[in-house]
Amino acid sequence: MTTPDPNTRPALAPAKINLFLHVGAVQPDGYHPLASLIAFADVGDRIRLMPADRLSLTLTGPFAPALHADGDNLVLRALRELGRVAGIGEPPLAVTLDKALPIAAGLGGGSSDAGAALKLANRALDLGLPESELADIARIVGADGPMCLIARSAWAEGIGEVLSPAPQLPPLHAVLANPGRPSPTGAVYRAFDAGPPGRIDRPAPPADWTPATVIDWLARQRNDLQDPAVALEPAIGDALAAMQASGARLTRMSGSGATVFGLFDDAATAATAADELGSNNADWWVRSTVLGVNTAKISQ
Repeated sequence: MTTPDPNTRPALAPAKINLFLHVGAVQPDGYHPLASLIAFADVGDRIRLMPADRLSLTLTGPFAPALHADGDNLVLRALRELGRVAGIGEPPLAVTLDKALPIAAGLGGGSSDAGAALKLANRALDLGLPESELADIARIVGADGPMCLIARSAWAEGIGEVLSPAPQLPPLHAVLANPGRPSPTGAVYRAFDAGPPGRIDRPAPPADWTPATVIDWLARQRNDLQDPAVALEPAIGDALAAMQASGARLTRMSGSGATVFGLFDDAATAATAADELGSNNADWWVRSTVLGVNTAKISQ
């Protein structure tokens, strides 16, 4: 039997979760300084690359209709930049994106898609670019491009581009829920700017990185974009309330929303909560997951 080419296997583009998000006042350049602890889930989109005559993108999956496979797609934008930096022009690859994550959901989906595509293309074309250079390329898709390329638990500071590994973070059992309403990042930040001035602080980490201790420590943190996002989209508040009622130890919005997450004591409790949330809210996207896993080990 022929062994499959590892470069053509689908790769996970994992969902990114802001376990907390402290946001400062807007700077003259329009960006906001922030401090956040980032974890990645074992659920996400899937990317596959195949050799081809030219660069192309095919969209599949439940959320594909909400995207466009045109030049503004973040995957194509990242791959074109890769080709420019490598001096090869547009990479001759046929890309398939299985879009399983909701759009404008606070999960870093587009940036994670771009990051997974960059790593796959680097291997498939035997370019040999180091991760640091790929991270520089990933900035073209936004401030969260480098963190989504690395896709490992990290502290994020600056405008999200200053990353420090957080290897102590234990696996956390979680449920993700999206109420089916978009939460555009720009609108949420404008609502945040209209309120009291933000403050940025990176809290001292817990001395003991057990799941229970981390959850208790995270409960003392916040997502500064949560209240502005709920004011713009009340469905996020409904999702937060439903998650809290499901028995989550901690409930919070991720990023600029609309996805919320709950942290649970174990996998069985999280799975039960996900089943109940999905049954009671048929139009929501709900998944149980583990945060903080090494997503590089997840293939098909």
